[in-house]
Amino acid sequence: MSEVPGSTASQRIAGIIGERILNGVLAPGARIKQEEIAEELAASRIPVREALRILESRGLVTLKSNSGAWVSHMDPHDLGISYQIRERIEPLLLVDSMQRLTHADLAELREIQDDIEANDDVERFLVLDRRFHWATYRRHRTPQLAGMVERLWDTTQHYRRAFTRLAGRQGSWIICSEHRLLLEAITSADPDTASTILTMHIRRTRLELAMHPEVFAGTSRTLP
Repeated sequence: MSEVPGSTASQRIAGIIGERILNGVLAPGARIKQEEIAEELAASRIPVREALRILESRGLVTLKSNSGAWVSHMDPHDLGISYQIRERIEPLLLVDSMQRLTHADLAELREIQDDIEANDDVERFLVLDRRFHWATYRRHRTPQLAGMVERLWDTTQHYRRAFTRLAGRQGSWIICSEHRLLLEAITSADPDTASTILTMHIRRTRLELAMHPEVFAGTSRTLP
């Protein structure tokens, strides 16, 4: 089988590696060996290098000259800043979107939330939670802002997973209650209340993670 042309191959490889980072197969601080990726995916090193640069631009990979590639990691300060940015800009994205959400969108949001409440698997929750929030953002008209938010979601995915595991059943109940309140505010076309609920929803995760430094164990070392 002939190799896929460079740009297409690099996008495909970036998609595969990115998925492994986001689903936790590759943890923060993990070394990514280009030669192993090239062999596994039957590709030359050139599209692998291009793929890693794509992932670096998304904040998922850190490249060091003459050293290699690692999955990007955050220390508590980095994560705190990322979440504070989210607290400020995600409500803007939500308000821009919610005035154009349709009845079908609202019905889908209720279905997603029903699925969240019927679920007890962390990985499934992460998928559903992301689907829920991005369904509230889908009618936005600000692609630059949406791109910023998406990058922040991607780069904090590992820590959101850790938070979900820490939260347990009690935390799950709180998350679902906040989702229901947010959905009610959106349905009522109340942007001020929706913004406040979303801000507090994000802030609560930040404050909870700040109380659990063990989440960062093994990921806060300095890369070569």
